[in-house]
Amino acid sequence: MNSQETERKSYSVLPLHTASPHPNLLAAHSSSRHLLDHQLAPAALVQAALDPVVTIGVLLISALAFGEASYLILALIVFSLTFPGSSPKGTSIRALAGDVLTGWLVIVALLLLIGWATRTLGAFDLRVILAWVLATPVALFAAHLLLPVVLPRLLAAEGVQRIAVIAGEGELGRKLAERIQGTPFLGIRFSGYFDDRSPERIGGVKPGEILGSLNQIAEYAKTHRVDLIYITLPMASQPRILKLLEQLRDTTASIYFTPDIFLSDLIQARMDTIGGIPVVAVCETPFYGINALIKRASDIALASAILALVSPLMLAVAIGIKLSSPGPVLFKQRRCGVDGREIIVYKFRTMTVLEDGEVIRQATRDDPRVTRFGAFLRQYSLDELPQFINVLQGRMSVVGPRPHAVAHNETYRKLIRGYMIRHKVKPA
Repeated sequence: MNSQETERKSYSVLPLHTASPHPNLLAAHSSSRHLLDHQLAPAALVQAALDPVVTIGVLLISALAFGEASYLILALIVFSLTFPGSSPKGTSIRALAGDVLTGWLVIVALLLLIGWATRTLGAFDLRVILAWVLATPVALFAAHLLLPVVLPRLLAAEGVQRIAVIAGEGELGRKLAERIQGTPFLGIRFSGYFDDRSPERIGGVKPGEILGSLNQIAEYAKTHRVDLIYITLPMASQPRILKLLEQLRDTTASIYFTPDIFLSDLIQARMDTIGGIPVVAVCETPFYGINALIKRASDIALASAILALVSPLMLAVAIGIKLSSPGPVLFKQRRCGVDGREIIVYKFRTMTVLEDGEVIRQATRDDPRVTRFGAFLRQYSLDELPQFINVLQGRMSVVGPRPHAVAHNETYRKLIRGYMIRHKVKPA
């Protein structure tokens, strides 16, 4: 490897995910990689293993308490459903409890569905299962409550915690510092900023957080054993950035450049290379490579299981539609799918008309076009059950943004900034 290649390997781009510009776009932001997770393997592994370890641990304790030991297969299924674990989104104790309970109920529902489909529900001791189902959410809640307190101390005690500074106290620098300080299990201690501006021009920082000018950062990194240096200077400041990088070559710190383009409305920004040339994905689907395969496999498995479960209900709905009003059972409409491509979406017919053209009038309250039986179907979203067939066809997904009719799509894209970003994932 030549010297130029070595120098290129020393620098990296750190993607900073931002919020969607409109509530309807939130579904397009699937479970993106957590900020900085790629930097701290110990903390990331603990976070990923927490849920499966706690869940399987409670299962084994429950089984041993009642003298049972034949739960290996159930433990393997639970591991596949809970690994890797994720940090609950709730910031308060009540929100944390809600996130844990909701996630656990989903796992229990999936296990019941699998047990029903395989006819193995009766193979387990009811006492063990009840004790496990009731005790696990309590254990998960306690584990997630204690993890942010215990893990940083363990990391610091073992010398794993790393020291980070930020070059550039701007909006992006402050956001990055907030992410680091708000995620203690990352094992990163933020020391402060380096900036060339005068103290009068810098606001919103705590006393002592401004450590010096940019020219002082290299010396500070050497004397204070700084492990991580994040450069958040504007891309327009290229001469200053190049000068800073030249000064930092004499340090052993890991250097990350966070370009200010990520203050824009992005989805799943990531770094890639093409023939050794680095490129930044400004707008990218979160489902590519192995993630796409996992997503597709889960869609097929869930859609197949759900269709098998609700097929009697779908048959009853179809009979009800034929008896209540003349017309076809299914309503087919052109809608916009992934990458904006047209797809045909199936729904149970709820109206006396089948509109699909350049102008479509949306249903309103007490709309005379809606049949009495159709109003019942709409109230409980039963009209959307045939869309699981679309999932098997690969046109839709079990989880995703709602697809809009082509006519409505053309209207919304003109009214809502960034509206088309939602089409980077399959609709649901």
